[in-house]
Amino acid sequence: MKLVKRHPLIALVNNYLIDSPAPSNLSYIWNFGSLLGTCLALQIITGVTLAMHYIGSVDLAFSSVEHIMRDVNSGWLIRYLHSNGAAFFFIFVYIHMAKALYYGSFRAPRILLWSIGVVIFLVMIITAFLGYVLPWGQMSYWGATVITNLLSAIPWIGTDLVEFIWGGFSVSNATLTRFFSLHFLLPFVLAALAFMHLIALHQNASNNPMGVSSKMDRVPFYPYYVFKDIVGFFVFFLILSIFVFFFPNALGHPDNSIPANPMQTPISIVPEFYLLPFYAILRAIPNKLLGVVAMLAAIFILFLLPYLESSRVRSSAFRPFMRIFFWLFAVNFLLLMWIGANHPEPPFILLGQLCTAFYFAYFLILVPLIGLIENTLSDLGTINPSKNTPQGT
Repeated sequence: MKLVKRHPLIALVNNYLIDSPAPSNLSYIWNFGSLLGTCLALQIITGVTLAMHYIGSVDLAFSSVEHIMRDVNSGWLIRYLHSNGAAFFFIFVYIHMAKALYYGSFRAPRILLWSIGVVIFLVMIITAFLGYVLPWGQMSYWGATVITNLLSAIPWIGTDLVEFIWGGFSVSNATLTRFFSLHFLLPFVLAALAFMHLIALHQNASNNPMGVSSKMDRVPFYPYYVFKDIVGFFVFFLILSIFVFFFPNALGHPDNSIPANPMQTPISIVPEFYLLPFYAILRAIPNKLLGVVAMLAAIFILFLLPYLESSRVRSSAFRPFMRIFFWLFAVNFLLLMWIGANHPEPPFILLGQLCTAFYFAYFLILVPLIGLIENTLSDLGTINPSKNTPQGT
């Protein structure tokens, strides 16, 4: 035990994974932090293995993926773990962020922790988009063409920026090579950001369902939460295995099984399902530039959330009004995902615009307004002590 406490490297592991004090009332919803770390490790391991067999050329990229699937020992397993693991990575990060929104984990003194988490989310989106292009199927090629073309809406430098990213005047071999190199690099940037996120978490410990300080009621991370996380790992790998072995392509688009053809446009060009809400926000704005601004603002507005919140109560468990609107926001987010998967035609255009308006109204109007209303009601209850006097005293 002396070695565990005194060795500079082992003591660091001990401080974060064994003796780290954690609130005693954390539920299983707090497991998703460790599950996200597991997903990141899985993506890096499988991604590096796939890179050993992948060829970043427009002539051979699709064939190299088929070679991995058919000729490499267990190549199909590695690829399906990677593709389905990416989907679960985003599902878990959405749940993890929803937990932070519901229980107020984004508020002081955890603003730095939240901000780093939003940066991780942004880098995840970029990494996922780059990886989606690499199989060089129909959806890969046309998705890259459409999304990179959005940058042309930027005044003055837009066209030059698009051509710089393409490495030419269209999505080509240079584009694929650049995307491959960046997709290989960014997961390691994610790993570094994850360590920064962990350090920021260690400074103030985790929030808890009550949303109050837990400095007087903490337990060591091991064994209490280590074994709870192990339960989460088993459940995750069980569900992931069901998808990998029985429904490996259920979360992907069938058009990406067709080699890229610049002369034939797919009926509908859509990203992966976990990026559909932001794609729906992009399409909800008729103007190209304003659509790009709205899509980016939908992510960057998360940085402002700690400063927009005005309630004195942290957790929505004690905020009935906020709880109602939080679940409305969650339903609205799922609606945006569904709208993004449909063709931009009536009634999806109008519905997408309404859902986009509610998305931004939630952060800019509802969050500060509900906080003010709850604070006012709390003050009125404090001013009138007769309403707070327990019966029979």
